[in-house]
Amino acid sequence: MGFVRIHCLAVASAGLLLATSGALAAPSAQAQREIAQLIGSLDGSQCQFQRNGSWYGPADARSHLQRKYDYLLKKDMVDTAEQFIERAASQSSMSGKAYRIRCPGQPEQTSAAWFGARLQALRQRTP
Repeated sequence: MGFVRIHCLAVASAGLLLATSGALAAPSAQAQREIAQLIGSLDGSQCQFQRNGSWYGPADARSHLQRKYDYLLKKDMVDTAEQFIERAASQSSMSGKAYRIRCPGQPEQTSAAWFGARLQALRQRTP
């Protein structure tokens, strides 16, 4: 009888630990800065952002990415800049199609690659 109680308590404790270990914390201040800089990285550029087959200018791209980020925050689904790129800035959550970016004088590329390069550059500039 004592073994059953101890075993049940151990199983319940392990389940609680597993349930809470998967929960994301709010993004750190550094992650919030990086994500804000990534979202704003199209501002002032002449780059265009493609989603679902249509091209959009920087202001529309920023607005779209900000809405996706805000949604992910409410759902506790993003706490790093890498997660933002993967979950918000890489592909359409509706169609699954990859987002693309084209900038004057540069080859068109996936937005995941473009934002990944921006993140690396941000981190190299920040001590």
